[in-house]
Amino acid sequence: MEAAADKQAIDVVLLDTREVCSFADYFVICSGDSERQLSTIYDEVGHRLKQAGILPDHREGTIDSGWLLLDFGAVIVHIFAPFEREYYQLDELWSQAKPVLRIQ
Repeated sequence: MEAAADKQAIDVVLLDTREVCSFADYFVICSGDSERQLSTIYDEVGHRLKQAGILPDHREGTIDSGWLLLDFGAVIVHIFAPFEREYYQLDELWSQAKPVLRIQ
């Protein structure tokens, strides 16, 4: 979350999904205002975790799709453009998950 917030991500949310999801313990959901910012957030999250010896199990999405995903197993990071975040409404879809932290 800190890596995303440091790159000016918008509305960063950490959800504890352990009680409502079988494939991840936490979701990080955040947004960026431009393709450049989405790329910067994505790169910074990947870079910081790589420095800690943590590599993603899977990467999904493209900058122009407006939704990037980094799957670290127990933690899945979703990086959205504003339109796509509103469209997919993951915050609502996983509303039964416990919000741990929100940075607006």
